Amino acid sequence: MNNFIRIGTRSSALAVWQAKYVQNIIHSLGIKSELVLIDSKIDMELPLHELGTQGIFTTELDNALINKDISIAVHSMKDVPTNLPDGIVNVFMPERGPYQDVFVKKDSKNNYKKNIIVGTGSVRRKSQWLHKYPTHTTKNLRGNVPTRLKKLDDLEIDGIILAKAGLERLNLFGKNCEVLNWMVPAPAQGAIVVSALESETKLINELKKLNHNATSLCVKHEREFMKSLEGGCNSPIGAISKIVGNKILFKGCVTEKDGHMQIEIEKEFNIETLHVGIIAAKEIIKKGALKIIK
Repeated sequence: MNNFIRIGTRSSALAVWQAKYVQNIIHSLGIKSELVLIDSKIDMELPLHELGTQGIFTTELDNALINKDISIAVHSMKDVPTNLPDGIVNVFMPERGPYQDVFVKKDSKNNYKKNIIVGTGSVRRKSQWLHKYPTHTTKNLRGNVPTRLKKLDDLEIDGIILAKAGLERLNLFGKNCEVLNWMVPAPAQGAIVVSALESETKLINELKKLNHNATSLCVKHEREFMKSLEGGCNSPIGAISKIVGNKILFKGCVTEKDGHMQIEIEKEFNIETLHVGIIAAKEIIKKGALKIIK
């Protein structure tokens, strides 16, 4: 195996942080590396509906892998399609970071009980917010984390919803940040994954030693739930799986875009239960979840 590899990443500040984090972990194996920054269409702030949904955050890095311009790619796991391109495999996940969503207020002193305007580019966040606060208004908001925080200052909005992991990784979590423990996160939110060409067996076998098994298990359940519901990274689907003792605590939901209806499942499984996400999806489908998604 070559002891020098090229690590591909998107060029946003958060993506680079994640790549450097992976780089430091890989160095523990005695593998030297360099980062390769690759611009992505998604960083150009085009509306999501113009880009499609499957693989919009990962395509450029996938192509770089296939062309062997990079040795591995680093992604936010929530952005990775459930069906990977031929020849590419997910190799390992480090320990998961915070999974929660956060409401970043323009004015930290305001309790926001009145009708407000909330910025988010996520269908899931929008629908869950409107389900809890039906009199509020949402405004589409895109861009990387620093860009969205700047828009909070510049635009006529009262707050924005962001991932806690991103804010903490960029040292941007502050007194105006309220953790939304009631909001069900995106499947795999807070998790990072490293992918490679399936043919690079020696490299894969070495990097697999770095996998955090508890993270992988929980993320597997969440992504099975999403896949069973035929959802992607921009679907109104939330899911979180936690290991507590010898149990898996699973919570999932599907919410109408206008927030009117939300179907939830919260269930405890034995840790050895296979396909927790599929079981949970079947139960929530019986309650009418597919009608909301379609």
